[in-house]
Amino acid sequence: MKHNSLLAFMAVLYFVLAACNGRQGQSAFIVVPEAILPDSTSADTVVVELPFQEKLLTADEITLAKELLYDKYTLEDSYPYKDTVRSFKWEVIRNCLAYIENMQRDTARWVVLQNYKNLNREAPLVRKFVRDAYRRVSDTLGVERYQSVPLYLPADTVVPERYGRDGTLAHLTGEEGSFCRIRPVTLEDEWLAPRRYLKLLGDTTVFNHVIFVDRLDQNITTLERTGDGEWKIRSMNPATTGRYAPPYAQETPLGMYLLQQKKSRMVFLKDGSAATGGYAPYASRFTNGAYIHGVPVNVPRTSMIEYSWSLGTTPRSHMCVRNATSHAKFVFDWAPVEHSLVVVIE
Repeated sequence: MKHNSLLAFMAVLYFVLAACNGRQGQSAFIVVPEAILPDSTSADTVVVELPFQEKLLTADEITLAKELLYDKYTLEDSYPYKDTVRSFKWEVIRNCLAYIENMQRDTARWVVLQNYKNLNREAPLVRKFVRDAYRRVSDTLGVERYQSVPLYLPADTVVPERYGRDGTLAHLTGEEGSFCRIRPVTLEDEWLAPRRYLKLLGDTTVFNHVIFVDRLDQNITTLERTGDGEWKIRSMNPATTGRYAPPYAQETPLGMYLLQQKKSRMVFLKDGSAATGGYAPYASRFTNGAYIHGVPVNVPRTSMIEYSWSLGTTPRSHMCVRNATSHAKFVFDWAPVEHSLVVVIE
């Protein structure tokens, strides 16, 4: 009877603790009465240490407030475009922000998948791959081999199962020889990745700056976390994303990425040539060769261009996200490298 009473007491206690909004890693010390202890226990009381269960945020608990730090070319929440209405998808954004806050409560270390321009070696061929008319290889989910990271099933480290995009954030959950066990925030399950493709982020890394790019409605908004569930909207602007026009132009890929690198002037080449085509000002790279940047400047011109009529219309970039140059500079100055996220939605 005492054993059954102990189980019942512990069950009630679990639900009480689950309702508390403590922090992971903290503990509760509960004094259990001797009357419900098993007969073999000789002490009058025993102290039981139980972990608090973190209460996860929901989208309804995310509050958004407009406190713009950049107020040029600001769009309304909903606005007309030709014969349609475009908008900022605040409910989708709230869901993403709740996910971002909740994922940061995990105590595991952060890593980012990196293979920009195959600097960490070309990824091996996956088990099942597709080769397009331009001889470019991708996995069956459409992730290209170039600039990507091989992901292996835990039971097979010989042939990778799929590719992970450069810039993808993951929790580091363990190490096995030359491989690391990771849990990418946008993929299911755990995967093994060779260590050379991963960069370990600092212990104090937090993500309080998030940039949302909507490739359907062609807009961009920046948000900054100021408290649990509290986010300030810092800008709401038109943008132009990548278009699918192989072999050179590609869509801006959907997903969540780490802002990895900044260049005040990102020099680009003419399609199919080694000749310089111009530069993109205030460029912030988040995956592969995709940057958030200002209006491109084509040679022989050298002076920056503030705005283009094409912003906020239809996709026309190579993969990047074009902005008014002053807004690109705002993002460049406001969002810290390796502490900011870029989320591409549609």
